[in-house]
Amino acid sequence: MIKRGDEVTLRLEGAAVEGKCIARMDGLVVFVRGGVPGDTARVCITKVKKQFLEADFRTLEQPSPDRVQARCRYFGVCGGCTWQELHYDAQLQSKRRSVVDALERIGGLVGVEVLPAAAAADIYWYRNKMEFSFGERWLTVEEMARVADELNGEQSRLALGLHLPGRFDKVLDVEECWLQSEASVRIVNATRRFALAAGLNVHSTRTHEGYLRNLVIREGRRTGERMVNLVTFDDRPDVMAAYTETLLAEVPEVSTVVNNITERKSQVALGDVEKVYHGPGSITEKIGGRTYRISANSFFQTNTAQAERLYDVAAEMAALTGSETVYDLYSGTGTIALHLAGLAREVIGIETVPQAIEDAKSNAAFNSVPNCTFLLGDLKERLTRDTAWTAHHSAPDVVVIDPPRSGMHEAVARQVLHMGARRIVYVSCNPATQARDLKILVSTGRYRVNRAQPVDMFPHTSHVENVALLEAAG
Repeated sequence: MIKRGDEVTLRLEGAAVEGKCIARMDGLVVFVRGGVPGDTARVCITKVKKQFLEADFRTLEQPSPDRVQARCRYFGVCGGCTWQELHYDAQLQSKRRSVVDALERIGGLVGVEVLPAAAAADIYWYRNKMEFSFGERWLTVEEMARVADELNGEQSRLALGLHLPGRFDKVLDVEECWLQSEASVRIVNATRRFALAAGLNVHSTRTHEGYLRNLVIREGRRTGERMVNLVTFDDRPDVMAAYTETLLAEVPEVSTVVNNITERKSQVALGDVEKVYHGPGSITEKIGGRTYRISANSFFQTNTAQAERLYDVAAEMAALTGSETVYDLYSGTGTIALHLAGLAREVIGIETVPQAIEDAKSNAAFNSVPNCTFLLGDLKERLTRDTAWTAHHSAPDVVVIDPPRSGMHEAVARQVLHMGARRIVYVSCNPATQARDLKILVSTGRYRVNRAQPVDMFPHTSHVENVALLEAAG
């Protein structure tokens, strides 16, 4: 009988969720943390269940033909880029397979045309936003001894970087990261040096004391603008003024510096109060001919180039001629609605987050787009009870759906079926919940899934976006 702690040699057959690999042993599926599909490896069993096992990668015995050298020195510790050792072509193939598997296994949709995953042109330095955390530094035993000799007291444990996987109390101190930009790396290192020199302490989630919480860096990849947002527990204007002066001297490319202040116990990097210390307090970015103003707490897709690719796919599937009414459900800050506005007669976006609606209206005004209407409210209520707004707009010819990872509420999916749209374009960041919702949308026979297009927004991770087109049957 296999038990926890046993080590066995397995061939890793494929990829699973969260960057894990799949192997098989004695008729059971084994989810292996680490490794590359195609590897033969020694693994250690960490969990034994009736239906499956979990294991950690220990030693490589025979490498996969798709294995490559990881570029980042923190790979395997950080947990952010779980697929850096997997050739990019193989990453794309695995992402397409995950979409096919979700459609077939969860949605019962066999035979749907799933196109090859749309590749990212840049597989490093592609993010326009990175959120770094201040915290207690994670150290090996050797590092603990060395740091104790170099620095004294609390400052020897200050870290600015990324949380270790599954550890919200420990931060991996990073001096480089291949996800955002070279300028972003310089901002991180300059900020750490300032914090150490100024003797600043880190906010503790246990004692709810301390000043430094997060460093959020946003970049306009197509405008060159950069925002530095220091998230702190309390308001210290003298510290922020000195930090801003130091930062601009070391990284003059910074366009604006803001300080978000929050006493919340949660670790979300959002401020209750915001102060601007340099520049306009926002940056701009361009997608598809539109310019978007992005504030510190705005939502915006983190991969600019692939967001445009995603929206282009949605537009192509919508097949607009200029005469259509489009409903954009879960419209967020209006980026999809504005992307489609020039191709449609009118677009109505519905969103439940007040700040997102304000951003959407602001972006529409900023781009002089007159044919977008954004409505605030719970989507289920807006479609079933609070429907007075429908008297002022035509029924939809096309419905675009872009829900959160949890997918649609079943009542919303059922209501979409009664709208009578010719086409439904479903944009998803979670193929599993998308497949579940598609099963509902095709259940009455009114619609069929025409095709699906995966889009790789996050190279070196297992995450994939997918756009599915449903057309009215008959």
